[in-house]
Amino acid sequence: MPEAVTETERPRGARPAIPVTILTGFLGAGKTSLINRLVHDPALAGTGFIINEFGEIGIDHLLVEAADDGIVELSSGCLCCTVRGELVTTLENFLRGLDNGRIETLSRIVIETTGLADPVPVLATLTAHPYLSLRYAVDGVITVVDAVNGERTLDEHPEAVKQAAVADRLVIAKADLAEGAARLPALTRRLKALNPGAPLVDAAAATPADLLDCGLFDPATKTADVRRWLNAEAFEAHTHHDHHHHHGHHHDHDCAGEACDHPDHHHHHGHEDGGHDHSRHDGVRAFSLVADQAVPAGAVEMFLELLRAAHGPKLLRLKGVIRLADDPDRPLVVHAVQELFHPPLRLAAWPDADHRTRLVFITRDLPEDEVRRLFDAFCGVLAPDTPDRAAMTDSPLSLSGFTPPSRRA
Repeated sequence: MPEAVTETERPRGARPAIPVTILTGFLGAGKTSLINRLVHDPALAGTGFIINEFGEIGIDHLLVEAADDGIVELSSGCLCCTVRGELVTTLENFLRGLDNGRIETLSRIVIETTGLADPVPVLATLTAHPYLSLRYAVDGVITVVDAVNGERTLDEHPEAVKQAAVADRLVIAKADLAEGAARLPALTRRLKALNPGAPLVDAAAATPADLLDCGLFDPATKTADVRRWLNAEAFEAHTHHDHHHHHGHHHDHDCAGEACDHPDHHHHHGHEDGGHDHSRHDGVRAFSLVADQAVPAGAVEMFLELLRAAHGPKLLRLKGVIRLADDPDRPLVVHAVQELFHPPLRLAAWPDADHRTRLVFITRDLPEDEVRRLFDAFCGVLAPDTPDRAAMTDSPLSLSGFTPPSRRA
């Protein structure tokens, strides 16, 4: 299959972009021991680790010959340095070493953030910088959660909820302690409700394969693996499981469950009505939108722009594949974390038999219904018999936050 064409094609002969993984987690969650294991794993030779405090990692004895730019090669073949000043400078130092031959190979970068640090500015540094964005590509965010204190941290720190929601992989540390093991089932339920798409990995057994290569492309074949990346089934199973009993109208149609093409089946309600989990408390909802019809490209652009402008901070995570009306054979891939929208990517072809538009969302204080109505207002492809369809058709901008100019005082 031909390689995907992106809006920003790399210059011919340029090195392929270096994948970057961001490792985040609450203070004391167990990032240090995870990094220690990764640093010594032969599978990660040629990986550059950018960490906040060398002291914590326990590799001080290796730092006798600290290099000018602070990048040290470890016996395992990994490169290590500490963030000095700007992350941009540190990332540029790695590239300089690679380009002048001092660093032989740099197969990936792992950036550890401190404590309750927000991973979004790190993502922004990589995607918004004109040069770094050409040389590096974000692979994913790994969030470490401590089984002993994880639930309490989620209750007390909105930042911790956000770290868990934007993660591509959730690593559970300290589940081997008696107290951690006892609290694990409740924490697992909580995390699955917060972020159904992220696999849960036990820190004690985590291998590089469990944690890395979260991106759209399968590293072995270099082809897009939308199903694995989107993991929309997890969102649908999550909402079905929690809420099917609230919505009898989903089952009024004369059809058998999954084989049914009725559009209503594709739109499950998130957490508006289930008081039995923490999501009301967090204000976080995870849900998916699926549409069979192709969508006009201009409508998609307006939908995404409005979502970003009006609700950016509330949009913790959006991933999707969209079937465009002008070119239904080349799907558009969209990806956003809060206001940070990655440049959309056009794939050369659909990677599998499912050619529907599929979007998965994790939002905070932004109800599913509002996102669905916005999508419907611009793209007009959701269930034709939803109650607000007529209202939306008459006045597509009657959404909270958008008063048509004529109605403004």
